[in-house]
Amino acid sequence: MSNWILIIYCGLITFLTRFSMIALLKKEMFNDRIREILSFVPSAIFPAIIFPAIFLDSSGLVQIENNPKILASMIAIIIGVLSKNIIATIVTGLAVYWFLIFI
Repeated sequence: MSNWILIIYCGLITFLTRFSMIALLKKEMFNDRIREILSFVPSAIFPAIIFPAIFLDSSGLVQIENNPKILASMIAIIIGVLSKNIIATIVTGLAVYWFLIFI
């Protein structure tokens, strides 16, 4: 039971710290330059999240050879650029990845 209390407590603390930044900060506090700089944050964070999932194996080593994730991600990128549809990109990437690992 104490594990569940700890999990709920950690979730609440995480939620409150992130929500406070949204709820308490007023958009008028930022000038145009800061807004422009902050608009690049998602683009900078995204590769840091995606790179390990595609290129690292379960032991943390870079895996380039015989890695179906690389081909699936390249095809997903092409579909994303051509279709500009996130659902089509995700479905295509997953379908290609599953096809490569199961067949």
